[in-house]
Amino acid sequence: MSGTSAGSAAAPCRFAHYFVICGIDTETGLEPDELAALHRWLEADRQGRDPDTASAGENFEQSPLKRTFKSKVLARYPENVEWNPFDQDAVNMLCMPKGLSFRTQADQREPQFHSFIITKEDGSRTYGFVHTFYEEVTSPQICSAMQTLYQMHNAEQTNAASSSSSSSSSMDSLASSLDDGYSPTSSSSSSLSRAAGSYDSSRDTLYVSKALCLITPMPFMHACRRFLAQMHSAVIAATAPPLPLESYVYNILYEVPLPALGRSLKFHGIYESIVCQRPGPGELPLADFPLAEAFSLLGVENLVQVFTCTLLEMQILLYSQDYQRLMTVAEGITTLLFPFQWQHVYVPILPASLLHFLDAPVPYLMGLQSKEGTDRSKLELPQEANLCFVDIDNHSIELPEDFPQFPNKTEFIQELTEVLLSFGFSANTGAPPRTRSSPGSTSSTPGRERKSATLRQLEDDGRNGNLAGEELVVLELLQGNATLERLQALTKRTGVTVARVEALRAGVKGQPTDGGNQTGGEEEELRNAKLNVQLREVFASRFTTMFADYESFVIQSAPDLESWLTNREQMHNFDKASFLSDQPEPYLPFLSHFIETQMFATFIDNKIMSQWEEKEPMLHVFDTRIDKARLYNIRAPSLRSSCYQRCSILKESAQAIEQRLMKIDHTAIHPHLLDMKIGQGKYEQGFFPKLQTEVLNTGPSNNKWCHKATTAQRRKDRHRQQTEHLTLDNDLKEKYMQEARSLGKNLRQPKLSDLSPAVIAQTNWKFVEGLLKECRMKTKRMLVEKMGREAVELGHGEASITGLEENTLIASLCDLLERIWSHGLQVKQGKSALWSHLLHYQAREEMLAQQADSPAPRFLERRKSDSSIAMPSLRVSLIQDMRHIQSMSEIKTDVGRARAWIRLSLEKKLLSQHLKQLLSRQALTKKLYKRYAFLRCEEEKEQFLFHLLSLNAVDYFCFTSVFTTIMIPYRVVIIPIKKLSNAMTTSNPWVCVSGELGDSGIMQIPKNVLEMTFDSAFRPHTHISAIFKCQNLGKLTTVQLGHDNAGLLAKWLVDCVMVRNEITGHTYRFPCGRWLGKGVDDGSLERVLIGELVLPSGEDDSARACRTPPLQRSPSQGRHISITSLTGRDTKLNSAQIQEGIGEAVNNIIKHFHKPEKERGSLTVLLCGENSLVAALEQFFHHGFKSARLFQKTVFVWDFVEKAVAYMESADQVGDLQETTEAMKMTCQSLCHYFNAINSTSRNIGKDGKFQLLVCLGARDRLLPQWLPLLVECPVILQMYEDTAMLRDPSTLNTLISVLETLHDFSITLEASLVKGINL
Repeated sequence: MSGTSAGSAAAPCRFAHYFVICGIDTETGLEPDELAALHRWLEADRQGRDPDTASAGENFEQSPLKRTFKSKVLARYPENVEWNPFDQDAVNMLCMPKGLSFRTQADQREPQFHSFIITKEDGSRTYGFVHTFYEEVTSPQICSAMQTLYQMHNAEQTNAASSSSSSSSSMDSLASSLDDGYSPTSSSSSSLSRAAGSYDSSRDTLYVSKALCLITPMPFMHACRRFLAQMHSAVIAATAPPLPLESYVYNILYEVPLPALGRSLKFHGIYESIVCQRPGPGELPLADFPLAEAFSLLGVENLVQVFTCTLLEMQILLYSQDYQRLMTVAEGITTLLFPFQWQHVYVPILPASLLHFLDAPVPYLMGLQSKEGTDRSKLELPQEANLCFVDIDNHSIELPEDFPQFPNKTEFIQELTEVLLSFGFSANTGAPPRTRSSPGSTSSTPGRERKSATLRQLEDDGRNGNLAGEELVVLELLQGNATLERLQALTKRTGVTVARVEALRAGVKGQPTDGGNQTGGEEEELRNAKLNVQLREVFASRFTTMFADYESFVIQSAPDLESWLTNREQMHNFDKASFLSDQPEPYLPFLSHFIETQMFATFIDNKIMSQWEEKEPMLHVFDTRIDKARLYNIRAPSLRSSCYQRCSILKESAQAIEQRLMKIDHTAIHPHLLDMKIGQGKYEQGFFPKLQTEVLNTGPSNNKWCHKATTAQRRKDRHRQQTEHLTLDNDLKEKYMQEARSLGKNLRQPKLSDLSPAVIAQTNWKFVEGLLKECRMKTKRMLVEKMGREAVELGHGEASITGLEENTLIASLCDLLERIWSHGLQVKQGKSALWSHLLHYQAREEMLAQQADSPAPRFLERRKSDSSIAMPSLRVSLIQDMRHIQSMSEIKTDVGRARAWIRLSLEKKLLSQHLKQLLSRQALTKKLYKRYAFLRCEEEKEQFLFHLLSLNAVDYFCFTSVFTTIMIPYRVVIIPIKKLSNAMTTSNPWVCVSGELGDSGIMQIPKNVLEMTFDSAFRPHTHISAIFKCQNLGKLTTVQLGHDNAGLLAKWLVDCVMVRNEITGHTYRFPCGRWLGKGVDDGSLERVLIGELVLPSGEDDSARACRTPPLQRSPSQGRHISITSLTGRDTKLNSAQIQEGIGEAVNNIIKHFHKPEKERGSLTVLLCGENSLVAALEQFFHHGFKSARLFQKTVFVWDFVEKAVAYMESADQVGDLQETTEAMKMTCQSLCHYFNAINSTSRNIGKDGKFQLLVCLGARDRLLPQWLPLLVECPVILQMYEDTAMLRDPSTLNTLISVLETLHDFSITLEASLVKGINL
């Protein structure tokens, strides 16, 4: 990753900054680890126990050999480096994350290697590499202290045996013996025979852990590992090393430079030389951790899934007994993110004392050391709604619910597998990932399976220190032989290696060996380096393909850096909507989430800032690759195609590394004798000597490369300061930069030092501020996007949000609410903190309701609906909404229920009100949350609810559109026009409700549901009301209303139909304003009505004023009356207005088809609603229509069509059509065929309904423009139309035909409710 450390002087040029030794301080003796005590205090606090009693005193229940004792930094060289100040607490904590570890001669004492990383406040990183070994304790005080502890422990055990011991929490037990990390895999018989872990100073030898550590600016893991291993070999060898150890430490600290970019470097360890290399400026940045190991630990598919979670900035917790595995997987995953960088908390090894950090309500990537035999199911984590849990040792992962898959995942995994196979690695797939779908699935692999898996793993896993039986015997034989040992030590010093023994030992110790020319170790290293780079190239090539055109969508709006930084928060830097519209459909679910992440935002910020300052190195490499790809024109043909493109530069990338490692560019100065006092630090086998400080604390004064780099750096600094003076004051700029860069980041890193409760409180305060800021940003973004969208629906400007984006924003709001609710929890219950709180609330309210003996809780308020006379009002109840969710069998988990409840509340515009209600029960909040929790910070909580309240200004359908298969109760109310005589009917009415997701089918309404209500003036009103249940219909579009014409009062004058979704409360009004009955109006017994969403009248005027009008306006009564019923025909439109109306109607249909498929809404409204195609054509046909009353009978447009068709049929029979062309004849036949099909339908749809059907079918089958000339040429037109009629004007008719022909490019699908019963 970014290995560049901040600072000046020789920062870029030294290979290692510090050499550190950690271990036991014999002066202070055995001290219990304060951090472990602090951890116990925190744990007790977490669980609501009294923290002071928990952390007081020592932990006597545990065997002293397993307790944590304080380790100290015994020495560090040099004392301090100006550009990388030494952080003693952090280094000590990470060198020995579980404190000192004691063993006796009966325990296994294999040396261990692990690495760590320290991330500073500014995001720069320093790497540490640690070799831990066991050294005999020579101090009699410490041995006797251990003896005393054992006596106290045994006494305690005897007492405890009588009273049953209480079980401690899982986190507590996990931390209290975190120190069991590397327990022996096969205990020897003697250790089994003696009392478990006992110690007797007269009989046993005591050993304690000691750590040698190198701190470097860049992750040269292999080189450091080999140097430290050689250092340890020199300590345990039978004879002293060729030079004093100071010479080697001095050499690596002061005389070994960092390799230059694109160069390799060779330097000398104690017995063998060590080679390392650094990628060139155009290559992927340095990454030395073996990716093959990460892949083999998790399996390819699991690793890709964890990688996807990392890209989407979820919380990722790695879990393993082995620190190095935690580092390997964490560094492996972050390395693969190129060109992006992880922007949040990054602690690959989380020390026991920092466990409270798992409570952080922010994205994090952390590694937790597991205790051997700890069951995953016992691990209590504060929040799991958005957690990806990676159990490295069991090769399994648990994924958050419903997160999008990485694009082309299958082909991608295939390509990675092939790369691994080409290097001889079996691409095992690991255990299949588990999602948190049901309570049962949280436990890890069932016992027997796990045991056999572990055994298998131990049998064939060289990393666990196991070899095949025969090899082990050979090695034991060789190691037991003193002569052979001496021979081997001798040959090793002269540079010769006994390869077979070394190979065996490498298998056992897990550390590579190395010798002569291209030994096995070097070959292995080369192979690993080549595999690393090829795997990384495959990942990088995915991003190069996906973001090949990202630059086109970057918005460069600021004239200079200063103004950009000042307005950073208000600016849109990336055109997300256009970018997404340019991507292949299958990529969208992933990309729409990814472009909302902090890492993508930072990447775009770096791109914008690169026009004023030097390009960030990773961005530079990425841009170069994109330019190269463009040059070869790789992208153009596959634009918008989801076709998988394989990486084409695998060979080149591996060759570059091979050339560097085969041909060494630079060799460092050899270690040499230093000018030091003789006799100090005398060699003693098995003990690390005390090094001479004065020689190691200062480096050489005349170092050429160091001096060169320093002057270059000074020159650079001077130049930078001059340019800064020209732009703006340096401090001010730094402040801007920090603020701009920390935008959206709540807290980069936990401090590893100074862990007083005050510091922890301050950290929590930062979290609270960060959560509030995030809430403000998210709600603002949701509002701006949504309002922009509604403005577009009204015809202003361009759309800026898609349904997909909206879904992404809502999902991220759900995630934020989960994180807020899990901050500062007293005791965790269930996977979703929010749902758990709701359940507590529900239980309490229901109990109170029972005590009060009232059937429903008291706090219900009623929402009046617009048609308050007809519709009974729907009560507002948090618990009622919960019950709706609980009754949905489709949702299986608590996290799913919480998300569904948030969506429902958002759609009902009750989210803020419900949460306020939930938090108003303060006693409950106090019981569930600690004092520092976000939900107990009064001022922040109020602001948070206010931000959520702002979302009520826009309409969401986020519940209706997501849960498409659930059953929903709908209430239908039919309102007659308010004359009592017309309101009564003796016939049997029926309705069929249709929506975007389907229709309800025909439902008969029983006669006895006629209700009478009185308005405020006590005037009686009757209406028919019924409730029915059916599968979610989505947004409602049409209602078919009809009756069977039975009885004496069969004619019925209907004002409108109201339909309400009883779960979301959305009410739709379907205006009618016409008669249903034979011999009245157009004789229709059924009508298709088009709906509009009704505003709840509960909204006050201010809310109404700021709202945008509803999206669907349906035909009002006025439209029907003005066109078709005789009474309204006086309000005639002129020909220009009619033509404009037709143009607009056709335009709206074309716009409909240009929207993404999932966001088109209802086509029926555009065909048959207000200002629709049918309405516009009715106006056209009515222009100049002779509507004379023949004996009071109304004439309809359908009558004209009927006569025209009758004329054509008779003419065809007589033979008048013989001389017409074949095409004309076909058109004639099609018109007659359609007309007869509509006329002979069993439905009683009336004349206007038939005309509507003819227009819709004609538009669907692209026949409408062909039929019009036929109708005009019929002699009937002369009888029924004036000379001035538009239909008789050839030029107007031709214009109309050409306008209608533009619809031929689209395939029009008619709703089932329109064409029911038509047999064509």
